[in-house]
Order: sequence, then structure tokens, then C-alpha cells
Amino acid sequence: MRHSDVSPENSVLAWFARAAGRGDAYAQFNLGLMFKNGDGVARDDARAAEWLRRAAERGLAFAQNHYGTMLYQGRGVAQSDAQAVGWFALAAEQGDPSAQQNLGDMLRAGRGVARNPELALGWYQRAASQNLPSAQHLLGECYLRGEGAPVNHALAAAWLRKAALGKYAPAEVALGLMLRRGQGMAANDLEAAYWFRRAAGRGDPAAQRLLGLCYLDGVGVPRDDKAALPWLHCAAGQGDAEAQFSLALLLGSGRGGPRDEAEALALTTRAAKQGHMLAQYNLGNMYAHGRGVPADVRQAFYWYRLAAAQGAANAQFTLGVMYANGQGVHRDEATAVEWYRRAAEQGDASAQNNLGVMYATGQGVQQDDAEAVRWYALAAEQGHALAQYNLGGMVNSGRGVPRDSVRAYMWMLLAADAGDPAASANKAIVARRLSARQIEDARDLSRQWRARAPGREERRTA
Repeated sequence: MRHSDVSPENSVLAWFARAAGRGDAYAQFNLGLMFKNGDGVARDDARAAEWLRRAAERGLAFAQNHYGTMLYQGRGVAQSDAQAVGWFALAAEQGDPSAQQNLGDMLRAGRGVARNPELALGWYQRAASQNLPSAQHLLGECYLRGEGAPVNHALAAAWLRKAALGKYAPAEVALGLMLRRGQGMAANDLEAAYWFRRAAGRGDPAAQRLLGLCYLDGVGVPRDDKAALPWLHCAAGQGDAEAQFSLALLLGSGRGGPRDEAEALALTTRAAKQGHMLAQYNLGNMYAHGRGVPADVRQAFYWYRLAAAQGAANAQFTLGVMYANGQGVHRDEATAVEWYRRAAEQGDASAQNNLGVMYATGQGVQQDDAEAVRWYALAAEQGHALAQYNLGGMVNSGRGVPRDSVRAYMWMLLAADAGDPAASANKAIVARRLSARQIEDARDLSRQWRARAPGREERRTA
């Protein structure tokens, strides 16, 4: 390095430059860090990588790990996972705990080397035994998930607690979650909230969000919507999509403070753009119904489509309705059937009912009464009032299923009791064709259905 590369006023940098030029590995390492961090000199990744490489080649473990990181990140040097692994391994064998963790990360992910969770666990253990909190956290996560070793909640909790006591926020969060779930120890919401609070105070967005949700739900702390708001704001401000989504729900409903639909829209949009599935669905609802924004059916379709592609059954159902009716998109009954089917296969009762309608009428699919009955029955058993009415009609007329007036009337009764107007209007017509005994049998069947399904929510959705 030329002496003119450094300011003569910076005596420390000048000293390192002279010593590095004479081959001093420690000076080369420190000079590399200065260029890497822009400490006393303009940041220059290429020069940083060069000086770190020289120190690494002289066997300095710290430099080997740092140069490996530069290779991994492609900073000042061509990116190379394989070369990064080589330098991490040299430093790890010398006992550098950060390099041991980095080597474990590469083995765990299979980057630059064949994936080997068992070897990764071994390197995490060596780094953790040197009291590196981040490695202790990773070791705990491996035992928690069964990566490289069988699941062992007791060991996971022990290592996470060590890391948490070392004031490592991600470990504090993980330990809090284990306490909440009762994994490896008795469930303790109060202690879980304690660890969330510690990590939240260190600025960890996940902890801030979890603490905010604790206040919202009164879990481990007294329920307090106002206390939840600042923690959710902190996490949302750091880009935590789940916090943005939760805060939007609060502001949109006016819980904990004045209702603010504009801010709810902004937060929902931020979360949705990060790929948050429920935020995408809610944003679709906002555009569909003009909540906090002018109604825009095309924008609604766009966000529903994104949520549906991620597997949101309610969004898939809504897309089916939009394709069936030509809302925000050209009417396409076959595509409507596809989306109804995706949601129905996930157990969405409204989609099951609508898919039954498509089969019963032959819209977008070959007409098939038996299939219509099958989908109606799945939705009806979930308490979907309209499906119960539709199923009653099929059973009463013997379409796709043997005719059974008593069972048809049972479904009519259930649908009417759930508030379906068509069932309320037509059950008397069906009853006129039944004897008093048959009517009583149908009522007994409806009571039996309710008794075996007390938790089912009765719904009527188009």
C-alpha cells in the first residue's frame, strides 16, 4: 500500500499501513477492517478484502473468518460459497467461535458444501461451548427442530436459556415461545412475557410484536389495548409484517385509540407488499368495499389473487365468486370452479356450497348431481345454512342421492333455524307432504345433529 493512500494526520492508520506493508499479519487484519468499516478512511471493500486475504494467508484465524465472510457476501471479491467454506474451516479448526458458527451455518444450509446437519450441530456445539450466544441460540433451535439430532426440548431450552442470559434477543424470543407452548418445561405465560419484554427493550421487532399481542390478548400481562399499541408501532416501524397487519386491525377497529382507516390501509398495504397473506386478503376487502380507499374492483382482484396464490382459502373462494360473476375480470365459470375447488379442498364451507351449485347446474363443469350432493354435504356438516338448504332440496327430490323426505326436512329445519330465508319459506311446503310421525323424526334427527356438533358455527354465505 502506498503511503499516499492514507491521510498523514491519521497516525493509527499510517502505522498499520507501514506495518502491513512489512508483512505484519495483525496490522494487515486491522487495516482490512478499517477499509471494510470505513474507519478513518473511505470504505473500500476491494482493499479490505485484499488486506484480509493477506492476513488470512498468514494463518490469522480472525482474518480467515472475516475474509470468508467477504467471499460469502461477495464484498470486494467475487462471491464464492465454496471458498468461503474453506476459509471458515481453517479458522474454525483454530478454535475461532464465530468461524465455527459460520461453518455450521454453511453445513446446515448446504452452501458451498454438501448439506450435513449433524456436522453443523457439532460446530455449533464447539462455538456454543465458548459462550458465543448466537451459536447457543442456533444449537437450541437445532434441538428444538430436530436438525442434526433428535428433537430434545430439554436441551433446546437449556441452550436457549444460556443464550438469553447472554442478552441475545433472538434467544430470548425463542425461549419465550417455548415457555408459552410448554415445550421442555411447564407452560408459563408470565415468564414468556418477561423474556419478550427483555428482547423488545433491545429493539427486537419480533419480541416487540409478541409483547404487543400479549397485551392485546391479556396473556402473561393484564389485557391493555393502549399498552399494546406502542409495541406494535415499534415492530411495524422496523418492517415486521405481522405487526403491521395486527396494528392495522387495531386501528381499523378503533381498539386502543381513535379509529384510523387511512393508517390501517397504509399498514395493511405495507404488510401485503411484503407478502403477508392475510394482509393481502384484507387489502382486497378494503378495495372491494371502499374502506379507507375508493372502491376499486380491479385492485381488489389483484390482492385477492396474490393471497389466493399463497393458499388463502377465503381469497380463493372470493376469486371464484368474482370469476363466476365477472367482477373485476372477464366472467369465466370454468376458472370459477377451479378456485372454488381449491378453497373447498381446504374445507371452506362457502366454497364447498358454491362448488356444489356449479355441479348441480353444470356451470363451468359437467353437470353431476352426485358430486353436487357430496360438496353440499361437506358444507352442510360444517353448519353452512345455504348448503343445508341446498342439500335438503337434493335429498327431497332424489337428485344424486336416494329420495328421503324425512332427512330432507331435517336439513330444511337446520337451515331455517340458522336464518336461511328460503328454507324458512319452503319448510312448510315440505312438511305438508309428511306425516306427524315423519315430522317428529326429522326434528329428532336435527336435535341429534346439533348434539353431536355443538361447536359448529352455523353460517349462511352466498
